[in-house]
Amino acid sequence: MEILSSRTLLRPRDYEVTLSFYRDVLGLAIAREYPGGTVFFAGQGLIEVTAHGGTDLEFRFPGALWLQVRNLSDAQDELIRAQVPIVREAREEPWGLHEMWIADPDDIPIVLVQIPEDHPLRRDLR
Repeated sequence: MEILSSRTLLRPRDYEVTLSFYRDVLGLAIAREYPGGTVFFAGQGLIEVTAHGGTDLEFRFPGALWLQVRNLSDAQDELIRAQVPIVREAREEPWGLHEMWIADPDDIPIVLVQIPEDHPLRRDLR
């Protein structure tokens, strides 16, 4: 499959402490802020600190790999053909992205994301 972008998602136990660490201690520049999270530039990658999910994680890894795909349905078909288990079926999230979850062989969660044409991520050119 063609991967268009990626980021590492962190779901900390204490959002404010983690936000301060990446912003103030490490001095990472903010790429984007949204209700419930902050995305930082990290060299050629991004680190997203989310304000949700830190206490009742579904997975033992306290984050996920975020991989943007061009077409989620095509990616899902590819994964099914490759016999990769789908952890969570594709669906539109309340924040407007289309997401599907899988895991790597070490059970590191991977979220495959399709950004709809009308989503702010496509229109925001900052």
